[in-house]
Amino acid sequence: MALAALPLFSYPPYHCSSSIINPSHSRHLQTQSFISPLTKSQPPNNNYLLFQFRPSIHCRCTSHTPNLDFQYVRLVTLFQDIGISFEEANLLLSNASELTSIQLDLLRDRILSLKSLGLGRMSINHIVTKQLNMLTSNEIDPLLNFLRNELQGQVKEAKVKRLLSANEPKELSDFLQKVQLLIDSGIGVDKIGHVLNKVSLSKAIFHRSMEEIESVISFLKRFGGVDLIVKRPATLNYDLDSQLKPRFRVLTELSGGDEDSVGKMVNRYPPILNFRAEHLEEHIVFLRSFAELDDQQIFRIVLACPSIFSRSRERKLRPRLQFLKDCGLDSGDMFKLLIRGPMFLAISFRNNLECKLSFLVKIGYEYRTKELAAALTASSRISCANMQKVVSVCLNYGLSSEDIFAMSKKQPRILQCNHASLEKKIKYLIEEMDRDIQELLDFPAFLGYNFDDRIKYRYEIKKDSCGGQISLNQLLTVSSENFAARLKKASVKSKLE
Repeated sequence: MALAALPLFSYPPYHCSSSIINPSHSRHLQTQSFISPLTKSQPPNNNYLLFQFRPSIHCRCTSHTPNLDFQYVRLVTLFQDIGISFEEANLLLSNASELTSIQLDLLRDRILSLKSLGLGRMSINHIVTKQLNMLTSNEIDPLLNFLRNELQGQVKEAKVKRLLSANEPKELSDFLQKVQLLIDSGIGVDKIGHVLNKVSLSKAIFHRSMEEIESVISFLKRFGGVDLIVKRPATLNYDLDSQLKPRFRVLTELSGGDEDSVGKMVNRYPPILNFRAEHLEEHIVFLRSFAELDDQQIFRIVLACPSIFSRSRERKLRPRLQFLKDCGLDSGDMFKLLIRGPMFLAISFRNNLECKLSFLVKIGYEYRTKELAAALTASSRISCANMQKVVSVCLNYGLSSEDIFAMSKKQPRILQCNHASLEKKIKYLIEEMDRDIQELLDFPAFLGYNFDDRIKYRYEIKKDSCGGQISLNQLLTVSSENFAARLKKASVKSKLE
């Protein structure tokens, strides 16, 4: 509606007997220049972005249309600026006549406040049509100021839209206090937006009292607290008594009461809290009965690979454990292998283990042997492609398949070496240390040591005093403390001489 035409309505309004205003008036209204109420005055904050919409009102009156006056027309125009049609605005004003008594500047400022939160025209349209009192209630202002000034747009548009359109302003008055409680508990202002974006606001905040939220936070402090919440905000969605406590109880009992270790495990793999207490117990009982492992062994395996709780007992765990049994392993043997390669229980068979199993048999491993089981579990941390490259590197430097087989039997961990790192060590052994590649057959563990901090560092120190002929075993197996002590002793001796 053009403001130039508004004086027409400052007089007693027209009463239209027909469905359309007199054509002469309609033409007059549509030919005037339009000024949006949203641009009439400056917004309350210089950072606000102004709407640039310039629709005009095409007034269609019926015998049921409310009397139009100056305030009414300006309200309709204001609503049109945020995408609400004339018919929708007409209906809103019919059901909320109190809007006509509210200052237009206040309504305009509220809309601009919504705009400053990053809400688009359609989102504001949705909020206003769902919760018109978002424009009329003073209770909404502190929340809008907090979202804009404190959180600085961290909360996503979709989340703000859902928050404002699904709740009454009265309900939102407590929301600000509850969010502040989360901040005071240690979740920084820079992270609270991330948490709010990831949680279910209704479950975690709206449907809980301040005391209930405090209880959840207090309980989680025993298991990582704020770090766990930031890493996995959905943790706040769980009910304390029926979900969190039973699940942590199962894990704590399995650990023998070691809450610190349980906290480390849950922080490492937060999705473990998705599983019901009954699900966790069923997996534990299965490992006790089928693998004959005790609780301490099970917890150590779970601590290394918590994701085994997400694997089917019948489709994933049972076939893998049966394979280890078929290879002649008892419960003690299985524990030793699984603690070194727990991912064996979790990774895919068809896309991973099957390929490695076939490859290991090709280089000399016999099926259903302990050596095969050890090699397969040791290789669970790397891809089949990397293992093939490891073998190719060894072959390129003159080692045979039989040599690789013999080395990996002594030291299965070489199968999980990165192929580039392994080639770097072999090249250094031959070119810098001037050693024969066959020395690896006697001491394959050489390929498992850190190159810079162990192999190169120690050799550079020892090569002058020993002529570079110290054995690989003597050079690398000495502990760091003993190696440093020997260096100190040698240094003192040389000074005395």
